Amino acid sequence: MEQLVLTPDMIKVFVLLVAAIIIFVFDWLRVDVVGILIMILLPLCGVLSAEEATAGLSSNAVVSIIAVMIIGAGLNRTGVMDVLAKKIIKIAGKSETRIMIVISATVSFISSFMQNIGAAALFLPAVSRISRELGVPISRVLMPMGFSAIIGGCLTLVGSSPLIMLNDLMGAWWKNNQAMLHGASFEPLGLFSVTPIGMALLAGALLYFAFAGRFILPSSKQEGEDRERLSSKKVREIYEPTLDHAVLKVPDGFPPKTLQELDMGPRFHVTVVGIFKAGNKKAKNKADLSPSGNSLVEPGDLVAVISSKENIERLAATLGWEIREIEDEFTQKFIGSEYGIVQGIVPPGSPLVNHTMEELDFRDRYRVNVLAVYRGDQVLYEGLSNLRLQAGDAVLLLGPWQKLRKIKKNLDLVFTEELKGEERAPEKAVPALICLGVALALAMIFNVKLSIALFTGAIGMVLFKVISIDDAYKSVDWMTIFLLGGLIPLGAAFEKTGAASFIAMKIVSMIGEFSTVTLLLTVGILTSFFSLVASNVGATVLMVPLSMNLALQAGISPVLAGLTVGIAASNTFILPTHQVNALIMRPGGYKTKDYVRAGIGMTVIYLAIMITVILALY
Repeated sequence: MEQLVLTPDMIKVFVLLVAAIIIFVFDWLRVDVVGILIMILLPLCGVLSAEEATAGLSSNAVVSIIAVMIIGAGLNRTGVMDVLAKKIIKIAGKSETRIMIVISATVSFISSFMQNIGAAALFLPAVSRISRELGVPISRVLMPMGFSAIIGGCLTLVGSSPLIMLNDLMGAWWKNNQAMLHGASFEPLGLFSVTPIGMALLAGALLYFAFAGRFILPSSKQEGEDRERLSSKKVREIYEPTLDHAVLKVPDGFPPKTLQELDMGPRFHVTVVGIFKAGNKKAKNKADLSPSGNSLVEPGDLVAVISSKENIERLAATLGWEIREIEDEFTQKFIGSEYGIVQGIVPPGSPLVNHTMEELDFRDRYRVNVLAVYRGDQVLYEGLSNLRLQAGDAVLLLGPWQKLRKIKKNLDLVFTEELKGEERAPEKAVPALICLGVALALAMIFNVKLSIALFTGAIGMVLFKVISIDDAYKSVDWMTIFLLGGLIPLGAAFEKTGAASFIAMKIVSMIGEFSTVTLLLTVGILTSFFSLVASNVGATVLMVPLSMNLALQAGISPVLAGLTVGIAASNTFILPTHQVNALIMRPGGYKTKDYVRAGIGMTVIYLAIMITVILALY
């Protein structure tokens, strides 16, 4: 066996690797900053050339991720992801565990015939919407989804790069060692040869998160999620002390009346922000989130109001309505990304000056609720319909982002923060799906390189005006891009300097003789380690010939050893170094310690299931 010598370049790579892991674990720097530092230090240390160190930014994986993010933003804009989210909710209900299982299993299946990073990126918008609508912490769903996407690459022989390469690598080794094999012929693995292993691994992962997820996964909220409906801290300080909100249930026997007939504003000084037609199963629009004076209130309805606590309690007592928990099903309607609460300032010369909301027919025209007016140092929330507005008044509004943008344009309101939410383009759903279909067809049928295929779909989104080029740029998470751009050259340096081979040879020489279980376990651990710190492709290229040589010397089938390498190359869960783990890190709000906590158990389960199934079936 070839003896390798520890070189200065190897030492440099080991130092950079250990330093990066320590910084990740202790969270001393943001992960993208670490990626950039690695990219800079590798050529400065003389380990890689400048071209090699920056090659990660133009790699197939990174370019593919950029394209998928743009495609995902286009699908999101058209409402396609809303439809997908609703389908998942319909199947899984509101159970956090069932939602996790359905999403993870679906993504795993998709990643069995396309790159796992693409499958995970495409599902990010849908998971985001489901998290918002159901109030499920996105961190409880994204990591299981990401791990399942990685495992999905083991469902077929074309699901991951290591498995795609496996037959060629094993065939080449077989050809070079014919004399020692006594003329035995090599039988390539079939498309579904690895499917039993992949299915068992996926089942193990889903059971692991179903039973242990609540203990090992953080409960962090989605980045950018409206944890509180009033997103600006200053706005919260102004209005929250005086404004309260509640959902009231209209009792049976209450005579149906319109809001105009109930006259709730003048009588009780409350603002009705929505009516949920819970008692009418046949209603086409069960939720009216911008009710007008003609909106009908019937027995069984849920009515959402905003005012002071005293006014809400007086309303409930007078009308005999029941105050419900604010987390009621109705209030979830306001969690979606389409609605927001913002403050707008009335500038001099605005059409609102010296007019009342009633004169402007504001509510019926714009379908937006006026919650309060801040004038001087007072918050006014009573009699808002008849309040004559003055220049400098601050108006607190609740409504769809689309309507709020219309108000900004027509009434010249100056909003104190950027209007969020996405402009919907449901009429562009068909072109968006065509772009996605073309991208997938190019990659899967015509064997076009994935980055080119996906960018074809991405530029199609722009040309068909599904998404503007400016919004396309904004949709890219550059933190993820630079993290990957730095980790990829670190893996290349690990392989180029011989550091990976050095570690492998040292461990193998320490173990000595192998039994079947010992051999497969050693090969599995080594491959998992190299895939974690370098790349799964590099680990496969290194470990396939090494493992098959060891198997031959130990009198074990070389194919079992090669198969173990191909499957173990996807066992990359402990650090956010895998492309999928890096992708979900930011939107899931994860820290490196979260990957370590969840990844250690997953790694052990993965190795145990893999070796057990290989020994039992092969």
